[in-house]
Amino acid sequence: MEFGIFFVLVLIFAIVILIAAVKIVQEYERGVIFRLGRVMGPKGPGLFLIIPFVDKMVKVDLRTITLDVPSQEAITADNVTVKVNAVVYFRVLNPIDAVIQVENYQRATWQIAQTSLRNVIGQSTMDQLLQDREAVNARLQLIIDEATEPWGIKVSIVEVKDVELAANMVRAMAREAEAERERRAKVISAEGDFQAAEQLSSAATLMAEAPGAMTLRYLQTLKDIGVENNTTIIFPLPIDLLGPLTQIMEQVAKDGSRES
Repeated sequence: MEFGIFFVLVLIFAIVILIAAVKIVQEYERGVIFRLGRVMGPKGPGLFLIIPFVDKMVKVDLRTITLDVPSQEAITADNVTVKVNAVVYFRVLNPIDAVIQVENYQRATWQIAQTSLRNVIGQSTMDQLLQDREAVNARLQLIIDEATEPWGIKVSIVEVKDVELAANMVRAMAREAEAERERRAKVISAEGDFQAAEQLSSAATLMAEAPGAMTLRYLQTLKDIGVENNTTIIFPLPIDLLGPLTQIMEQVAKDGSRES
C-alpha cells in the first residue's frame, strides 16, 4: 500500500517536472534562456526542453509592433503652438539585447518616441509639418532608430498622423489662403489683359495693311449692335473713300491759302 502511494507521488512529480521542462515557442517568438542567471541564448521556434528550477525562459515577440504616440503639445521653430500625434512601427531583431539591455523595450521605445516627437516639432516650422511631412517622418525615424538600436530594436516606419492648430491660427491660415487666391486671380486677370492687348495690336497692324478690312469690321459691328424691328437705316461710308476725300480737302485748303 505504501509502495503504491509512493509510486503515485513519484509519477505525479515526474509529470510536473516534464511539464515544466517542455516549452513551446511559436514561429514568431523566441525564448531567451537564463541558466542560473546567465543567458544561454534564444531558443525556438518549436518544441524544446529546459532544466526545471535551473533554467528560466523569457518569450520575445519578433513581429512588427504598432505603437501609438499620443498627442504632444510643443512650439514649432516659428513660435506656433501645435499638437501632433504619430504612430511608430518597430520589431525586435536581437531578442537577447531586448531582454538584458532594457527593462521593458516596448515602454522604453514609447517614451523615446514621445521625446523625439517633441524635439522634432521644436526644430521644424509649421509649414514643414503641414507640407513636408515626409522629411519630418524620416527625421523622426532616424532619431528613434538610433536610440533603440542598442536594445536590438529596428524602427521601420514613423508617421505623423494629425497636426492640431489653435482656432486663431486656423483663421489666420484661412485669411492667408484667401489673400493668396485673390492675388492669383489678379495676376490671371492682368495676364488676360496683356494677351488681349497683344492680339488687338496685331489686329490693328493687319487692318492698317488692308483698308478694306476696317470696312468689314465696321459693318460687322453695326450688325452686332442692331436690334430687331429697327427702322433706322444706316449707310456706312467706306473707309477707303476717306483717303481721296482727305487729299482733296487738303488741296483746297492749300489753294485758298495761296490766293490769300
